Amino acid sequence: MKWISRIAALAAAVFSLFSCNNGGKALLPNASGKAGEVIVVLDKIPWEGNLGNEVRALLARDCEFLPQREPLYSLVNLSPNAFTDMFKYHRNILIFNIDDDIEKEGVIYRSNVWSQPQCIIQLNASCVDSASVVLARNGDNIAAAIEQAERNRVIGATLKFEEPKVAKAVSEMIGGKVHCPSGYSVKKRTSDFLWIAYETTYTIQGVFVYKYPVTDPEPFTVDKLVGKRNEVLKANVPGMFDNTYMTTADYVRPEMKFLSYHDHHFAQLRGFWEVEGDFMGGPFVSHSFYSKDGRDIIVLEGWVYAPKYDKRQYLRQVESFLYSFEWDKDEDPAGAGEDEGKK
Repeated sequence: MKWISRIAALAAAVFSLFSCNNGGKALLPNASGKAGEVIVVLDKIPWEGNLGNEVRALLARDCEFLPQREPLYSLVNLSPNAFTDMFKYHRNILIFNIDDDIEKEGVIYRSNVWSQPQCIIQLNASCVDSASVVLARNGDNIAAAIEQAERNRVIGATLKFEEPKVAKAVSEMIGGKVHCPSGYSVKKRTSDFLWIAYETTYTIQGVFVYKYPVTDPEPFTVDKLVGKRNEVLKANVPGMFDNTYMTTADYVRPEMKFLSYHDHHFAQLRGFWEVEGDFMGGPFVSHSFYSKDGRDIIVLEGWVYAPKYDKRQYLRQVESFLYSFEWDKDEDPAGAGEDEGKK
């Protein structure tokens, strides 16, 4: 009896320990579902009507700057009655809670309700027409929440299996890290340029890190960023044949946006790359920002070559590596280290 009591006490202690480490909840199972997939819980009639069209226009619209048409997310519709326990473990779930008794309409964002890491978004509305209004008002935030959840999953998995040599090389050059998973390696390294890549038989996921002195009071324009990009890549990224090199495709003008993530401000550039004198090409996305001392422009760029495959998830992965950037803690100015620790 004493042994049974001790075993029971030990089991209770272990369960309590794990529960405390998970915010007082029992440990949650791993989220299911494919990357880039969203379950939409909505009755069939509104799904096939205007409300469903609005959801698809928001979440299944074409990804920007991909050579072939690919939806932003792959949507799976389930009616509320079909949304059984087996589907509640999915990674991304958008639930339409439409009921006459609802008094406070709006959107609720939750994480790790039935599994982890999980993104749950619930839209509350009194009728279908009201649901359309709530969706229109909150659409950008809904899409951003799902994108952030997808990005965080990639970053979280990367930090578990990070390639330390890559992080070290980036840190030594710019004083901050881009976190890449095991399998990535440094293909080329100079004092102001790094070429990092993961290569398989049919795909390449590449990351460029480079810097150059600030010589212009307004360096963040499309033309200036593209001009410097072409200059740097021509000097550092040759093609397979003589007199070939990577450059920016000009058949679609790149697009620039100013963004902020964890108090890190940058200019995002999206476009297509190609090899001058060859037939290789694909999408790229870059983040450009000032160095800590303001003397240099630092550029982090992710790009994909996958001629036989859809490119949405390949690009989302390398883009997540850019978002994983963080300044080295020991070089933070006073007070910055505390903010970084809250990431």
